[in-house]
Amino acid sequence: MAKHYPYRIVTRRSDLTLIWRPAEDDAPDEFVVDELGALLTFPELGALQECCDRNGWELVPEGEGTLDLAVVRRWVEHPGLLDPVATVELLDAWNFFEDLSHTLKAGPPLPFQGPVHDSAYEKLFGGEPLDPASGEEAWTGEETSAVRELLRAGLDLWEQAVHGSATG
Repeated sequence: MAKHYPYRIVTRRSDLTLIWRPAEDDAPDEFVVDELGALLTFPELGALQECCDRNGWELVPEGEGTLDLAVVRRWVEHPGLLDPVATVELLDAWNFFEDLSHTLKAGPPLPFQGPVHDSAYEKLFGGEPLDPASGEEAWTGEETSAVRELLRAGLDLWEQAVHGSATG
């Protein structure tokens, strides 16, 4: 039986929890959707647990992932305001939006990712690319723009998914 994990999304308006399923073999990680392809969202863990029980899914609540999209949105709108410590939120958001885009069959796609994105991702994964003291490891203007565009598209995808989501 595949394991399922709660993944909490914090926004300015509310907190919602999704069900995340890690991939098997080479398949992408994904979130659980209903039979119509709408993202399942839960305002509280009790309803999420009930949904898992109804469907025979093993829910592993330890180590629940949490992503604060309000922090991500602030950086996308005002990139100079992000505390360098919060770069982990950008990395988590990037990965979240990738999984979300693989999960949803409809919705705005994420931008094509090329070498600029690869370079920016490596710098983000390896350190503090927003800290000017990072030297060569700091993002270039082109990398910063590419990441902002990608995260903006991810935020749009999230908004569309939530407005069309189903509650378990």
